[in-house]
Amino acid sequence: MSVQYTPVIWNRNKMFYDAVLLIAIALYLYVFIRVAPGFEDVTKPIDGAILRMRAFGSCAFLMLTIILCIGPLARLDRRFLPLLYNRRHFGVMTAGIAAVHANYVLGWYFSFSPTDKYVALLSSNTSYGQLLGFPFESFGIAALLILFVLAATSHDFWLSFLGAPIWKALHMFIYAAYAFVVLHVALGALQGPADPIFTSVVAASVILVSGLHFATGRMEARRERGNETAKASLQQEGWLVAGEVDDIDDDCAKVVTLSDDERVAIFKYEGKLSAITNACAHQNGPLGEGKVLWGCITCPWHGYQYNLADGRAPEPFTEKISTYRLKLIGSTILLDPNALPPGTHVEPVEIGAAA
Repeated sequence: MSVQYTPVIWNRNKMFYDAVLLIAIALYLYVFIRVAPGFEDVTKPIDGAILRMRAFGSCAFLMLTIILCIGPLARLDRRFLPLLYNRRHFGVMTAGIAAVHANYVLGWYFSFSPTDKYVALLSSNTSYGQLLGFPFESFGIAALLILFVLAATSHDFWLSFLGAPIWKALHMFIYAAYAFVVLHVALGALQGPADPIFTSVVAASVILVSGLHFATGRMEARRERGNETAKASLQQEGWLVAGEVDDIDDDCAKVVTLSDDERVAIFKYEGKLSAITNACAHQNGPLGEGKVLWGCITCPWHGYQYNLADGRAPEPFTEKISTYRLKLIGSTILLDPNALPPGTHVEPVEIGAAA
């Protein structure tokens, strides 16, 4: 079976996000190209092509810096989450800006080369055995290729087609792209005439990206230690580790066996978790194999329904089944094996609000 293609559905948030991003990019390029040269103290104005080349190159570098800062910022403060939700659009635009920069480089330095400009780019400097004069262009090409691959696979079609683990691993190459860009700049632009502003920007970018990821790593480590302590405490009280949230597909259940005649179905639905006995009150049908509709589970044998929060059948029916308490520590689900009386309401666990 093939993966179905689903077109991008634009909403107000996406359009606002992209509009702000495009305005910010246009404003930066305008200031860099039209306004900034007026403040330079030079005897000979910088050529327009070189100025545009630098404008798009620096813009792509700053955009890549921001992209890598959004993730840790969203972990440190949830108010940054709106930036995270549409970060793929940011990445696609960054690849486009970087491509324009590369086009200006080829047009300025290699348009009049007697050989093909791409061949000239790769063969004009082959001093790979030395640091000074190293062919920094190769790092820029590698970064651009990575950005193109990530932009081309950013659609949810590829997430579904490749699977989350492979897709996520692929898009982690954004860090390699950033490293290549830093090397491209450090061995290229920063080797020319001293430019304290640009040097400071590059150094600040590296410190900011590294610092935010270090701070996030420390926070996650502290949180993980706290989660382990909480899990150990609950297990001492008799709670059982039932598995991980990602082990359960949306609107499906994981069945946990407590004893030969007692099984619990843990359902994941609408961003929540609930646990009920796996046995239908009618003829002990396997509720964990049923379908979730409007917060109710439908028994696959005879269609009996129960509200997942309290185990009660919708009115006017009166059937009731046992419910169980759950806790979510990090991404780990813990289950209280002691069944509650049939029909007892248990507040569903919000997945996004995990400790």
